[in-house]
Amino acid sequence: MELSIHNWMRSETIETTIRRASGLGYTKLEIAGSPEHYDTNVVRKLLKEYGLTCWGSVTLMLEDRNLLAKDEAQRAKSVQYVKDVVRMVKELDGHMVSVVPGTVGKIVPDGRPEEEWQWAVDSLKEIYDYTEQSGILIGIEPINRFETYFVNRGDQALALAKAVGPNCGVCLDTFHMNIEEVDMFETIRRAKGKLVGFHVADNNRMAPGMGNLNWSKIIDTLHEIGYNEVLSVEFCSPLDRTPANPYPNSIDENPIDLSPEQKKFLEDHGSTSVSEEFYTMLTRKSFDTLSNLINNTN
Repeated sequence: MELSIHNWMRSETIETTIRRASGLGYTKLEIAGSPEHYDTNVVRKLLKEYGLTCWGSVTLMLEDRNLLAKDEAQRAKSVQYVKDVVRMVKELDGHMVSVVPGTVGKIVPDGRPEEEWQWAVDSLKEIYDYTEQSGILIGIEPINRFETYFVNRGDQALALAKAVGPNCGVCLDTFHMNIEEVDMFETIRRAKGKLVGFHVADNNRMAPGMGNLNWSKIIDTLHEIGYNEVLSVEFCSPLDRTPANPYPNSIDENPIDLSPEQKKFLEDHGSTSVSEEFYTMLTRKSFDTLSNLINNTN
C-alpha cells in the first residue's frame, strides 16, 4: 500500500503541501476538487520535482452542486463540474475520483426518494460514460447523516454504483463509517472488488492514531479483500476555541490561498484554517501510524 494525502484541509499553496508530503514520506496526492483553482501543467511539474504522483481527487459538493437536484439545469451544471474534476485528474495522470452525489450540508430533499434516486443515477451515468472514455475510475462515497441525507452507508453506495455501471465503484471513509455502519469491517468486506479508494481519519476526524479506531484491523481487513492500493489521509481537525485547547498554536490567523469552497467547508464544520505547525504534526502522525502498520503486515 501507498499513502496519499488530500490538500484541502489547510489553506496553503499546492507546492507547500506537496513539499511537506514528500518530505514526510508520502508518495501520492489526492488533489482537491477545484479544477478552476489549478494549472495542471504547474502541478505536474511540482509532483515530478518532489517525487510524488497524483492518486486522484474528491468532489467538493458545495453551494448548488447537486447530482440529484430537481432542477435539470442545476443537475447539468453539477455533472459538468464532476467531469471537470475527472479531466483535471486525467491531465495529472491520476487514477480515481471520489464522488459525493448530493450537496454537503443539504437537509431538505428535492423530491420523492424514487425521483431523487433516478436523478442521481442519470447524472452519474453521464459522468460514468465520460470516465470510461477517460480511463479514470469513479467511486461513490457515503458520508455521514450530518453532512448529507442521501448516501450514508456502504450498502447504499454499492447499490448506486451497481445502477450506474460495472466499473463504477465506491470510496469508503473510516470517519464516516464509524458513525453510520453497524460494523465497518463487514462494510469493507462487502465492498470487495468495488473499492476504488479509501479515506482515512480517526473517529474524532483527527489524524489516524489520535482517536480510538483499530487501525491494525482496518488494514488487515483491506488486505483480506485484496485492496492493496492507496490510503488517502483526510483528517479535518476540530479546533478547540476554549482555554482547554490542548493545541494552543493550532489556529492560523492569516490563511492564504483559501478557495471559497474550502472556506465554506471549514466554516460549516465549525473549524477554520489550521497553523502550519499543527497541520504538519497531523500529517506526520498520520504517516507514522499508517506506515508502521503497513510495513508490519508486508
